[in-house]
Amino acid sequence: MSEALRRHVDAFNARDLDALLAGFTEDAVWVTGTTAVRGIDELTDFFADAMTQLLPTLTIQDVLTDGDRVAAQLTETLTHDGQKRTFSIAGFYRLRDGRIISAKIYREGSAELA
Repeated sequence: MSEALRRHVDAFNARDLDALLAGFTEDAVWVTGTTAVRGIDELTDFFADAMTQLLPTLTIQDVLTDGDRVAAQLTETLTHDGQKRTFSIAGFYRLRDGRIISAKIYREGSAELA
């Protein structure tokens, strides 16, 4: 398993924003559905909002690695509009020096929660 992905998921589940952000490069790009955030400032806002509003947790199901690329199947549980919901998601990550430089996340059905 990718150590970078494990650190990311552990920090995410602990809602440790500082540890989570430490796992990204300064110029990282994160894409979920139609949302794209770039750089640490945008990532900070994006993940702070998610952690406080959606209360998400991730569980890693499967991971494939090839050099600096990681593909993972995960389960995401979150609260949206007062309801607990669970989704299968797939994440495709690129790493540089053990940190995430880019990620593209696909949620089962749709990445949009509306």
